[in-house]
Formats: sequence, C-alpha cells, structure tokens
Amino acid sequence: MLCWLNRLHGALSAPTGRIAHLRPSSLRRRLALSSQRRIPEFSSFVARTNTCGELRSSHLGQEVTLCGWIQYRRQNVFLVLRDSHGLIQVVIPQDESAASVKKILCEAPVESVVRVSGTVISRPPGQENPKMPTGEIEIKVKTAELLNSCKKLPFEIKDFVKKTEALRLQYRYLDLRSFQMQYNLRLRSQMVMKMREYLCNLHGFVDVETPTLFKRTPGGAKEFVIPSREPGKFYCLPQSPQQFKQLLMVGGLDRYFQVARCYRDEGSRPDRQPEFTQIDIEMSFVDQTGIQSLIEGLLQYSWPSDKDPVVVPFPSMTFAEALASYGTDKPDTRFGMKKYLKRKDIESIRKFAADHFNQEVLPIFLKANRNWNSPVAKSIMEEQRSGLTRLMEIQEDDVVLLTAGEHKKACSVLGKLRLECADLLEARGLVLRDPALFSFLWVVDFPLFLPKEEKPEKLESAHHPFTAPHPSDVQLLYSEPEKVRSQHYDLVLNGNEIGGGSIRIHDAELQRYILAELLKEDVKLLSHLLQALEFGAPPHGGIALGLDRLICLVTGAPSIRDVIAFPKSFRGHDLMSNAPDSLPPEELKPYHIQVSWPADSEAKKSSLNQPYCPES
Repeated sequence: MLCWLNRLHGALSAPTGRIAHLRPSSLRRRLALSSQRRIPEFSSFVARTNTCGELRSSHLGQEVTLCGWIQYRRQNVFLVLRDSHGLIQVVIPQDESAASVKKILCEAPVESVVRVSGTVISRPPGQENPKMPTGEIEIKVKTAELLNSCKKLPFEIKDFVKKTEALRLQYRYLDLRSFQMQYNLRLRSQMVMKMREYLCNLHGFVDVETPTLFKRTPGGAKEFVIPSREPGKFYCLPQSPQQFKQLLMVGGLDRYFQVARCYRDEGSRPDRQPEFTQIDIEMSFVDQTGIQSLIEGLLQYSWPSDKDPVVVPFPSMTFAEALASYGTDKPDTRFGMKKYLKRKDIESIRKFAADHFNQEVLPIFLKANRNWNSPVAKSIMEEQRSGLTRLMEIQEDDVVLLTAGEHKKACSVLGKLRLECADLLEARGLVLRDPALFSFLWVVDFPLFLPKEEKPEKLESAHHPFTAPHPSDVQLLYSEPEKVRSQHYDLVLNGNEIGGGSIRIHDAELQRYILAELLKEDVKLLSHLLQALEFGAPPHGGIALGLDRLICLVTGAPSIRDVIAFPKSFRGHDLMSNAPDSLPPEELKPYHIQVSWPADSEAKKSSLNQPYCPES
C-alpha cells in the first residue's frame, strides 16, 4: 500500500517539483512557453470544414462547408451567415440550375439554421467590407440544406436592439446568440482555464469537488433548505465550501482549488444571485502575504490579453484607513475628489443625504483669505477650524462635506456621498471612473467581531467564525473582544469586493471558545470540525474570488446576469422555466411536508388538487 502511494505521489508531483526549483528567468520562460498554445481546431468532429469567422483571402479557391444561422438577407442575392466565430457573406445562386438552392436560402426565415457548401471567392472590386474580418471574400454556394427553420422571433438577435431584461431572461437561449453574450461567456471560460493552469499545473494545487448537500452552518447568510426522506431532517446548500476546504487541509491535501458553486438565500437583491460561482482556494502552512502573492500571480497570469496587463503587487490599506478616507471597506481608488462642484451640486448632495440616510451634511468652502464659508463656521472654534484645515490639507476653492454621528455611520454616509459626487461630475462629461482602468486594492486588518444589528450588546463574526485573530490581539479575546483585529483580507477592484479570505483558526480550543463563549453558537453543529482540529490540523488559510463579479468588471457588463449563462432574476426566479415551481401533494408526502398557505390563497387551495409550492 505504501509503495503504491509513493508511486502515485511521485507521478502526480513530478511536474510541479521541477517547476519549484527553477530560477526566476527559467520560470518566466516556462510561463511564456505554457501560454503559447496551438490554434484550436474548431471544426473537428463536426459536419463543417471551417467556421464562418476564419476564412480569409488566403483561402481563395478552397471548397468549404459552413453551418450557421442566417443573420440577414439582402435582395435575395446575398445572405450573411453567422456562427459563434463570426460572420461571412454567402452569394445566393441566381441561375436556373440552382433553383432548389435559391429556394432554400431565400425562403428560410432569419435565424434559421442552414448548411452550405461552395467555393471561397473574392468580392468584386469596391464591394469589400473592411469592418468584417471576412470582408474581402464571400462564398459562391453550390449546395444548401435547411437544418432547422426559425419561427417569428420575440426580438432581433442584434446587440444594438434594446430588449427588456425580463424578455432576455425569458428567451435566454436566443439572448445567448448575441455577440456580447458570446464574448462574455467565452472570455469567462478562457480566464477559468488559465486559472486552472496556473494553480494546478504551475503550483501543484489539487482540484477537489466538495458536497452540495450539507448541514446548517451557524452565522453567515441564510441558507437554502432541502428536505430529506427522514422526518424533520433537512440538508442545507452550502454558502461556500468553507468547512470542507479546511477539512481537506486536515486531511493533508496541502493545496486545494475548486470552481465552486455556492448558494445563499438572500431574497431580492438587485445585483446578487441565489447561486453563484467562486474560485475557492485553501493552502496549508501559509500566511497572509503568501495568499496575496498567489492571487496577484493568478490574476496576472489569467488576465485577458486584450486588456492592459495587471501590475503587481497590489497596494494595501487597513480597514480603519479605508473607512476614514473613503467611508467604505471597498473603496474605488480610480479617482480622488479634487474636482469642481457647482453650488447646485452641493444642494443636490445635501438633499441626497437627507432623503437616503436621514443625515444632515454641511458644506465648507475655503475662501482665498483662508476663512470658512459655511453655516457651521460659527459653531466651530478658530483653533478647531485650523486643525481640520491642516488635517485634511484643504486648499483654496476646495469643498469639504462635514457630518456628525456615530463614526462608522458617518463615514459610510460620506463614502456614499463621494460616489454621488462622482455621478454628478460624470453626468457633466468628466471621466472619473475609467472602465478600462482596473484598480486593485487589498483591504486588511478587519475587526474580528461586529455588534449585531438587532442586538448591539452581542457579537457576530465580521467575516466568518473560522477566521483567526490577529496575533497581536489574541489576549484581547478574553477581555475586550470587540477590539480584536482579524487575519481577514479582502480584494477590491474598482470599488467592488471581488474576493475575501483569511488565515483560519487551527486550534480546537480557541475555535471552541470563540464559538461558544463569544458568538454564543451551538458547538454541536460544528462538532465534526472541532474534532478534526484536534487531530493535528496544520496552520492554513485561503481565499475565494467571486468569479461572476470579476468577469462582470473585466467585460464591463452592466450586471453579473450578463456573464452567467442562465441567471435568475433579481427576485430569484428563472423566467425561462418559471422556477421555482409547484409540486403536487403526493410528491411532497415522502418528505413529510405540508404547505401552510396564506389566508388570501384559500380559493387557490380549494380550486384543485392544486400543486403545492415548497418555497411558500
């Protein structure tokens, strides 16, 4: 058994073992070589010779077979054929001998699927289309076959044609044909593949699938509940593979990675999904710096070639600094606020603060004589005004927004007003948040605990209950736990949190104390994890990158729903299939479930053997 295990370990670890001993120059050469791949063969195994987007003048005279959708037709003389790789013009034969071919291509509705065979020819002089990659050539068709006709479309398959999001989601299989959706999903696939290469091939990570059916986890977001056939017992869909990846470290896997599906029952959130994907990572014997360096290298390696390259290392900022300077723990560092605002803008900002946050905000204008032009000036002593001017480095013609209140709330309001100021300025044509600029930032030293909103005298985890305290603050756990910093780190991109992680607690007693004494959680729910930590758990830490959010930012998509093949609506519904759906009582019976209908649905209950809806 041991001999067999050694051989398996040697076979699996050999490639990464060699890479680990390369000199930096050699490693760079290996990375460059690994990124040079042969051109994929897109027409292997299928009934075509080429794709619509690949043919050029170099293919003149070749006999080809193409398959695709009819994009549009012009005067029954030309049609444009489209597949997932591009567009090409097809010449419809006009001679009598090809009447059957002409009939097929002229009568097939737009978006019908056809297969054509013919010869690659040059377009007549002056008819070239420089806007099309295939614009110098066209296909002289000899044979054609209608593979499937398309009925009348609910909307045109063109990016410039505006559709409501509800209609797009209802007919998602049509929306996926658009250029933008094709680009988004293919770029997502390419980035994930590069991430796999970097993690598994270059750094020895092991791709492990973890269970989808699990049990309730204390703290964190609300979980989806799944009934079982045992009366009164339920599974829960995991918010993340957090416990499993820690258990894999206890099991000696050393380096774990997964493109993980995660689930959170967060209700109606405009730009959240009940099911989402994250790049989940865990390592043994690592510290915060190691995790950050890994992620910087991962993003640099997987970054799309059509974007400006990622520059590492990323800057870092403490939670306290971010809150004090930007009013948020996920600041958009693409812009400062030394910009011009008009008087009417200030009034608009004050109204915004009052309407949205019930908070009074007072502007301060610094005049040339260094005096304050502000309604608050009389209420603040000269010494205090001078101190504030020095502290904020206020210059002539600067505008300062001042508010008062509990520190975190006041900072949060000012942070949102900073973004509102940016909206106002960009509406006038100023470019503050360049979508082509990617500004990464690490935010570190978060508090380990926060007061519960509904019961401020009690604590809850700021990240999750498995996050290790900062080494310098461990003793405060037993006296002033609210002051303890954590080894939690977030990665922010352009004002959006795209990743979060921490160094974990690997000591069973410390984990038990935090759960039972500080968070007042039932430790029985985590008895399996606590027990595992007692059997020689190594120090470990990890991170999860939100893949949907990351791809959304990279592509410039307006919503994460635009980078997911089959997303839910903002209410969590699948508008295409009408999920969640009803179930008849006989299908619920094995799960020992009865639905308690609201009072206003009595008519619905009695109208039929009505299906029962589990989410009611």
